[in-house]
Amino acid sequence: MRSWQRCLDAAGVPGGSDRAAYLKAKQFMLSREPAGHAAVRLLTPAPLQPHILAGYAFASFTDDLCDRGTVAERTRRYAGWAEQVRTALDTGTARHPLLRAFLRTAETRELPRSWVDSYLTGAEIDLDFDGFTTEDDYQTYIDRLTWPFLMITSGLSMTGGGSRAYADSCRLLADACQRTDFLTDLAEDLRDGRLYLPTDDLERHGVVRSDLERGRDLPGVRSLLAETAVTAHATLRESTRIVAELPPEQRMLTRFVILLHDQRLRRAVAMGAALTRRPVRDNPAVCVGLLARANRPDLHLPALPAPRTGARPPAVARPRAGA
Repeated sequence: MRSWQRCLDAAGVPGGSDRAAYLKAKQFMLSREPAGHAAVRLLTPAPLQPHILAGYAFASFTDDLCDRGTVAERTRRYAGWAEQVRTALDTGTARHPLLRAFLRTAETRELPRSWVDSYLTGAEIDLDFDGFTTEDDYQTYIDRLTWPFLMITSGLSMTGGGSRAYADSCRLLADACQRTDFLTDLAEDLRDGRLYLPTDDLERHGVVRSDLERGRDLPGVRSLLAETAVTAHATLRESTRIVAELPPEQRMLTRFVILLHDQRLRRAVAMGAALTRRPVRDNPAVCVGLLARANRPDLHLPALPAPRTGARPPAVARPRAGA
């Protein structure tokens, strides 16, 4: 692992306030996502490390603003932040260190502003989220929020945001990772009064929301959660095509992300209805093994077993019109 100063040198970051801003972004990610920070530092080429961390710090900070406090507090705080971001994009200057680092990264990596604008608009969904009714509602969420999030983070790997094919592959990965997160964080979301599984899916399995909130171990609950995992995994397997679209030296981090979500889904399937009572936690020893596997050129994900009851064919995500 190269020293942070050498990574900044390789990325062409000048001294003074710019370096201080990137250090703040690095420290923010180390505190918020230590495993993700370690993966970037270990698996990403030195010239890209400051930019990837700056992208994730900006997007994660924005996401946190939408999740904490009452609806009124979140809405007021986010409106001020979004205005600050748009002003920074218009003027090319920013005082907030995370925004300053991201602004320089977006310029250096030629990130299309449309992805940033899309993310700022999409993030408003989480200010007062009231759930999904259908799969189409969920897919719209991916289009408006998760896909732009990925494009202003992992998408920084490709100058200019990459090709149309790359962006479509990013959407597949965004869908797979988001559905996985909704499943593995189900218990915590329910405690916070949120449910991210479409209510149409619950009805098809004969499940009501209170079954999930009470942590009931019912056949319908088990089949609902198993089907969600299989659907997420089918999309994850399709998204592996993104690895071949990246330069060889940039593939390791993406392999790790895919392997990590594969591991989380397998753990979710093993837990069954217990997912309604506790979230999936990453095993540090397993993560170390995944870091080693990410260095291998092969990426094979065996399919998850199909749900035994109440199942439908996994819904593989379809790329939609981008920004």
